[in-house]
Amino acid sequence: MSVPSDLLEVGRIGKPHGLRGDVVVTLTTDRVERVEPGSCLHDGHGDLVVVSSRPHQGKWLVMFEGVGDRGQAERLRGRVLYAAPFDDEGVLWVHELVGARVVDQVGVDRGLVESMLVNPAADLLALESGALVPLTFVVEFADGVVSVDVPDGLFELYE
Repeated sequence: MSVPSDLLEVGRIGKPHGLRGDVVVTLTTDRVERVEPGSCLHDGHGDLVVVSSRPHQGKWLVMFEGVGDRGQAERLRGRVLYAAPFDDEGVLWVHELVGARVVDQVGVDRGLVESMLVNPAADLLALESGALVPLTFVVEFADGVVSVDVPDGLFELYE
């Protein structure tokens, strides 16, 4: 099976925990509501509905509907979990930013966002030109265009 292109990776299933079908899930998102009871996740083979979950050593112990023993849980090991994006007004999502055009404060087109890099001070937009733009300089994002207000000389560093 395949994963629908409109879904985002939200976690990974690890080893079984106990005998009743719980699995260890490592979230790749900061949105813990992804593992709330009733949440529906997709694993590339079908949908998995969360019956229960609880934090455990920086990860989550999750029981999915229809998974009732260790053997069934073991078959889920290593699967990637996907879910539909949340519709949060004013929130920037990586999947929306990648491929977007970057325009600076004077209207100069600075190219496309190739990826986003996690950085302790501020996450960075990595442009196809090699330029790195801290997210703190993003002023607006609309219609596939990221408007930025950067300090003078930032883009000249990459020329």
